[in-house]
Amino acid sequence: MNNKMIFLFGFIILSIYVYFLFSIIKKQNNHESREQMNVSDLNDLDGMGNQGRFPNKKPRNRAI
Repeated sequence: MNNKMIFLFGFIILSIYVYFLFSIIKKQNNHESREQMNVSDLNDLDGMGNQGRFPNKKPRNRAI
């Protein structure tokens, strides 16, 4: 009887721990997804802005 009580007590503690662990993971995931929605440019992976992707001017034809 004593071993069953200890096992039950340990299982309850483990269940509570796992529940709060998953709730923290879920909150962090929701927080990160909300932060990513506020990013203005999702294609800017290098952090330099639009400098590397979009040229400022059309290239001039210097032969004329």
